[in-house]
Amino acid sequence: MRDATLSTQHPTVSEDGYAALSVPTHRASTIVFPDAQSYATRSARSLDNYSYGLHGTPTQKVLETQLTTLEGGERSVLVPSGQAAIAIIFLTILGAGDHVLVPDTAYPPVIGFCRNYLAPRGIAWSVYAPGIGAAIEEEIRPETKLIWMESPGSTTMEVEDVPAITRIAKAHGILTGIDNTWATPLLFKPLAHDVDFSMQALTKYPGGHSDLLMGSISVNDLDLRKRLRDTMRMLGLGVSPDAVSLVLRGLETMAVRMAHMGRVATEVAAELHDRGVGEVLFPALATCPGHDVWKRDFAGASGLLSVVLPAETDTRLEQALNALNTFAIGASWGGTRSLVAPMSVASTRETPHPRNSRTIVRVSIGLEDPQDLREDLGRFFDTLAGAKKTDVG
Repeated sequence: MRDATLSTQHPTVSEDGYAALSVPTHRASTIVFPDAQSYATRSARSLDNYSYGLHGTPTQKVLETQLTTLEGGERSVLVPSGQAAIAIIFLTILGAGDHVLVPDTAYPPVIGFCRNYLAPRGIAWSVYAPGIGAAIEEEIRPETKLIWMESPGSTTMEVEDVPAITRIAKAHGILTGIDNTWATPLLFKPLAHDVDFSMQALTKYPGGHSDLLMGSISVNDLDLRKRLRDTMRMLGLGVSPDAVSLVLRGLETMAVRMAHMGRVATEVAAELHDRGVGEVLFPALATCPGHDVWKRDFAGASGLLSVVLPAETDTRLEQALNALNTFAIGASWGGTRSLVAPMSVASTRETPHPRNSRTIVRVSIGLEDPQDLREDLGRFFDTLAGAKKTDVG
């Protein structure tokens, strides 16, 4: 071979005696085949095999398998974001004339997807009240094909009775899915409660460092996995092997991070409740909607909580946010850095509740020293109240 060829084609080297703890990052668009027949029959390959980089490399297979094991499922698929995961489930199951039920407390872009994308294409949707449980049966229509859940609910943290909802859905032949990002499969395993699609934003706790976007969907039914993959193929959706490697790294510390964040968040939530800064929304608190269901079904708490601010504090909110030193102001959550984000749910909620018209501050606990977090929150709520600084605890 000449030099140009030798520069292009990599030599094969022995890997005997080589072992590493890290998962190799396989980057590929083209997948090569050993002979003409293998290439000609590539479309007949199993979904667990390789045909093109868009559909997965060994790096991706490792993460899919690890997530499947944590979820207690049969297979998982990886998609570019949590919202993409939800959209792919909806597009896989729903067609013109079908109907989907969505919780009033769903992640707002889900409502936007239903209103602005599904509805114009003849797919009906409606919301149900948080904590509805078995009463979901009254919301079902003959054309209902999917019941979507999010538990705890976005921002306001209501906990759904997932077993009650799936029991009704199964009786009517309706598929169910859930956004399990708050808990991850470490704290709640939807597939064990007969949910058909367990979705999570890997952007949050699995990635763990606020530097990637990815989502996953896990199922117990291989046919549902095939249908998901068919939708992904038609839309040309895949994930970056480099981002997959970051999630694999994040998973190694997720259990330790979440245990710490959950413990600190539980302590902080109780302290904020006792201080009376506003209504504290956190499922581990006995005063939070759905606490009894959370206690029954979940293995613990994660690090995300919300506080409904009194109306009289609105004029001082900007000043209080600007006074933060340890917390950063930003969207998303689940990373090492603690975050605060002011939220408003008024434009996306249909179920009446006084808190819906209030400013809600979402708090994500990170890995900083808990006392620094307490001091910062003390400064924040003192500024809101127009008082001198005190620690939360």
